[in-house]
Amino acid sequence: MVGLDVTYEVGSARAVAAAVVVDVATLAVAEVATFAGESRFPYVPGLLAFREVPLLLAAVERLSAPPSLLICDGYGLAHPRRFGLACHLGVLLDLPSYGVAKTAFVGRSTDPAPARGASSALVDEGEVVGSVVRTRTDVKPVFVSAGHRIGLADCVDLTVRLSGRYRIPEPTRQADIVSRSTLRSL
Repeated sequence: MVGLDVTYEVGSARAVAAAVVVDVATLAVAEVATFAGESRFPYVPGLLAFREVPLLLAAVERLSAPPSLLICDGYGLAHPRRFGLACHLGVLLDLPSYGVAKTAFVGRSTDPAPARGASSALVDEGEVVGSVVRTRTDVKPVFVSAGHRIGLADCVDLTVRLSGRYRIPEPTRQADIVSRSTLRSL
């Protein structure tokens, strides 16, 4: 499976997208692909996919083999239009995809229990659009939402399984580290 993230240069449209393949059993990085380019779409809340998809597609295309699953630093159905970044990428690549975000964009929830693996429903306008998931005991939860060709329960299970010593799942955590490091080196 591959984690995806984009880092932007402050004050410019320059950005680096990273696609990091992580072994599910060991959480070890198996492959890294990056793409440096210019974002051609301005930052508009709710329209992040239009800004990031071209960059992320270019990074994914540089992988040696197509990934089996995409994990995005962003949203899937937990989006005002019910079609966030994870949905866009999943549909375009015809791959299972989901999003894990650090904050909620839409919806209301109750805090999950403090133990690792606890979760609660993220509900918007009467519809369950995601889950609030505790990946570490007594640490702030993350917001998980399905994107394409995967159910929410599987997204929650994978998020907990892929989160070792850190709050963020290892694939997207590594993609964040790689994209930041690559941008600094340019």
